Amino acid sequence: MLMGEFKHTIDAKGRIIIPAKLREELGEEFILTRGLDGCLFGYPKDSWQSLTEKLTSQLPLGKKDARSVVRFFYSAASEVEFDKQGRIMIPATLREYAELSKNCRVIGVSDRLEIWDELKWQSYLADTQAQIPELTENISDFEF
Repeated sequence: MLMGEFKHTIDAKGRIIIPAKLREELGEEFILTRGLDGCLFGYPKDSWQSLTEKLTSQLPLGKKDARSVVRFFYSAASEVEFDKQGRIMIPATLREYAELSKNCRVIGVSDRLEIWDELKWQSYLADTQAQIPELTENISDFEF
C-alpha cells in the first residue's frame, strides 16, 4: 500500500527522487499520467492494469464524456523507471500539466502515487482540511 507524504525537489532535467518506501510498492517501472485536482498519478503496473480494465469495461465508447475521460488519462500516460539514485524523469508535458515548480510533494494514496507542486498541495490541503467533516458526512456508502 502506498502511503505517506514527502517533500522533494525536481532538478533542472525534470528528475525527482521517489522515496524508497514508495519505490518498493511501485516496482522497477510504473505508469505516470495526468491526475485529478492538478496533480500527477503514478500507478504500479498491476494497479494500472486494473484501472484499464475498469475504464474499458465500464465507460461506454459511444458517450462523449467517457471518451474524454479515457483520452485524458491515456494520452499523457508514460512508463517511467528509476535510475540508480531512485529518481524518475517526469516528461515535460506532465510537468507542464501539473505546473510543477522546483518544490514538490510526493504522496502515497492507497493504490497510487501523487506528485503535486508544493504550493498547489498546500492550498489543496488547507481547503480540504476545512471541509473534512462535511465531506465525510456526504459520503453515504462509507462508515469509519
